[in-house]
Amino acid sequence: MALSLLLASTRPPFLDRTHFKITHTNPKKLTFSSHPNFRNLPTLTFCSGSVHEESGHLPVTPPKPTSLDWDHNVLSTAASLYPLYVTAGGIFACFYPSAFSWFAKRGPASYSLSLGLIMLSMGLTLELKDLIALFMQRPLSILYGCVAQFTIMPAFGLIVSKALGLSPSLSVGLILLGCCPGGTASNVVTLLAQGDVPLSIVMTGCTTLGAVLLTPFLTKILAGTCVPVDAIGLSISTLQVVVVPILLGSYMQSKFPAAVKTVTPFTPLFAVLASSLLACSVFSENVVRLKSSMVAASLPSDASLILRIRSIFSGELGVIILAVLLLHCAGFFVGYISAVIGGFKEPQRRAISIEVGMQNSSLGVVLATSHFTSPMVALPPAMSAVIMNLMGSSLGFFWRYINPSDSEDTTQSQD
Repeated sequence: MALSLLLASTRPPFLDRTHFKITHTNPKKLTFSSHPNFRNLPTLTFCSGSVHEESGHLPVTPPKPTSLDWDHNVLSTAASLYPLYVTAGGIFACFYPSAFSWFAKRGPASYSLSLGLIMLSMGLTLELKDLIALFMQRPLSILYGCVAQFTIMPAFGLIVSKALGLSPSLSVGLILLGCCPGGTASNVVTLLAQGDVPLSIVMTGCTTLGAVLLTPFLTKILAGTCVPVDAIGLSISTLQVVVVPILLGSYMQSKFPAAVKTVTPFTPLFAVLASSLLACSVFSENVVRLKSSMVAASLPSDASLILRIRSIFSGELGVIILAVLLLHCAGFFVGYISAVIGGFKEPQRRAISIEVGMQNSSLGVVLATSHFTSPMVALPPAMSAVIMNLMGSSLGFFWRYINPSDSEDTTQSQD
């Protein structure tokens, strides 16, 4: 969660101290045009990894990395290990669930507060005017992606829950997960996959703001037959823990830029640690029930490791993992196919696929713990925090080694 904040923190700080504007000419050549206030400075061109002055083709030595650059790199690397944190925390919760009791017993207030702080950190790196400007430049692709987000995942949440015969509580949890907006981790995965990052960022922002109405409305329609759903309460909670903190963070960025610039490098790591704590705490609350559903308790003490693992996945935990896997697989695959049908190019296809497939699982956890009596409702979103990020990261690494232009050329030759 909130890994998109890395996009702000990983930018080399020395670029902030120069007066050049980057002009993209081609993937292997970047031209730096001088700032209007420094028109007499020569134009610099990066070409094939070297820098030359266009006038005399003299080599220019790039600025040396400072200690601040290294600090940013360390923080960014630490924040990128989010799937590892959640996985390790989940395993730890299996054996020592009481380790998270100090946080879980204060829920749902502690869950709402942590998500609010995560969204505040996102708002600190978000300028609404830039978001609006990007939306005005490409409204069709953004609207298409947002519609795909709020149709594909909710529909497959219902389909998967019916196909697997999930209990009412787990069905509501899976449908609620499908109705959540796009997760901010999708932005970094899109960057890794050579997708359209601006499209991904704007889609995340728009679906997050739209979730105030759409998430409660869709959950009410699709899950209202299983258990009573308070759509108004869900809407108010979404407004409080998502929209208000984002707007507050954006306001603080515009009014206190110096203070925000100081804390911004630390916000990605804080966000992923808070998200990990949130997911692992919910998982720890359900460990006792999950263990009781496993046949592992009846296994002999000398049973093999393979037999123990098989027994774990044959219980209720295995069904939950399968349901979450199928939901996210459907999001990635159908999201990509819908972008192909829409006539988008490969970078946009990847961005829409990743954005549709990756949800704001932390919001699902907070809404589930705040508005539903059964703790099992929060389990699919909590498990999604691990499964979704592992799947998304794997897909991003796969696409990283496939040039988008090569994919388009292959598609055109087949047509």
